[in-house]
Amino acid sequence: MAAPLVLVILVAVTVRAVLYRSSLAAFISERVEVASPLNAWKRVVEGLALLDLGVSPYSGAIFHETPLIIYLFHFLIEYAELVFMITDVLTAIALYLAIQDFNKVVFKKQKLLIELDKYAPDVAELIRTPMEMHYIPLKVALFYLLNPYTVMSCVAKSTCTINNTVIAFFILATIKGSAFLSAVFLALATYQSLYPLTLFAPALLYLLQRQFIPVKLKSKSFWLYTMQYAALYLCSLVVIICLSFFLLNSWDFIPSVYGFILSVPDLTPNIGLFWYFFAEMFEHFSLFFVCVFQINVFFYTIPLAVKLKEHPVFFMFVQIAIISIFKSYPTVGDIALYMAFLPVWSHLYRYPAHLRLFLCLPPTGVLPHSRTLFDKARWDRGHACFEVRIVFTILGKWTTLRNMQSLGYMGWVGKVPWMRSDFKDDSY
Repeated sequence: MAAPLVLVILVAVTVRAVLYRSSLAAFISERVEVASPLNAWKRVVEGLALLDLGVSPYSGAIFHETPLIIYLFHFLIEYAELVFMITDVLTAIALYLAIQDFNKVVFKKQKLLIELDKYAPDVAELIRTPMEMHYIPLKVALFYLLNPYTVMSCVAKSTCTINNTVIAFFILATIKGSAFLSAVFLALATYQSLYPLTLFAPALLYLLQRQFIPVKLKSKSFWLYTMQYAALYLCSLVVIICLSFFLLNSWDFIPSVYGFILSVPDLTPNIGLFWYFFAEMFEHFSLFFVCVFQINVFFYTIPLAVKLKEHPVFFMFVQIAIISIFKSYPTVGDIALYMAFLPVWSHLYRYPAHLRLFLCLPPTGVLPHSRTLFDKARWDRGHACFEVRIVFTILGKWTTLRNMQSLGYMGWVGKVPWMRSDFKDDSY
């Protein structure tokens, strides 16, 4: 499998290198679908210019990236294109290794359940064969590296690419069972964009499964392991934040980065839901609705943890999708990360409803034109721009929900009459 992966990497690097040398690079980097006020490369360059002049990059309202990012590119600015290509490759390799290990665990569990006759009779067609599992890691790497969203983010030099790399290594460390590295990479991901905090729950559930610790509130071992993992996470986060303070000798980055993410002051159009709503709202109500909108990302964590406690990796996938939908400044790079996981759940796509996934393609093609309407049209421009984006967002939500529903069906097929294969009903 190493040879096909190397071939995919070579193709992906070649595509990126060609686009970097084309006139499209400047065009892509200006697109609001690809770059946001948080991760746009031109803002990183502005921050570096201020840093070189001896001025705090957070003294203005331009730069909103973390101190570690600006100091990384302070030394590697001349190799920026190479850095972004390497981070994409590392993300793909981390996802490949993670899914490879995950499939081994799934296959062992699946084999045990078959031997114990725990599966319902009609669920046989949903059981993955070793041959299907063999190619899934390569498909995941392929879906990530050659996804147009990923390519555009890399060519635009959006720092979302680096965020995806950190999350990919967090997933790899979690699936490998390393609590320490999982906590460190989760802390780094939280430090970068705050919202990955919600990935704490699925990571903990998976690590508990690896240690054969039951998820019971009355279990001492459950609470002991939870506190150990939480302590590792919090200590790592404190160390990273303190390191940022020592680099800048200032706490200015906290309101400039995290305050900016939470308060949403920049209402530049993007593929998210925040900008249009707050552009149309009276200032008097904005604080209340900012809180309501931000709660959305965190609100689903507890019910999902209850519902999906037996499927923590799927829970992780759903949380990544929720972050990409509800974060304040989303880009297509965020969507690319959760789309890379779609091959892992390909056995669920026998249901016709999953054909709706392909409905995401038309709004994707219209996204650039909606921005043109916003910039140039004199009539109803904000509405036209937002309508396309909300359709795009709704379809992303629908895809996630259908995956969850199909996973539920896999557990219940054959147990109730209307889910059996011999039950004829054309309504589904």
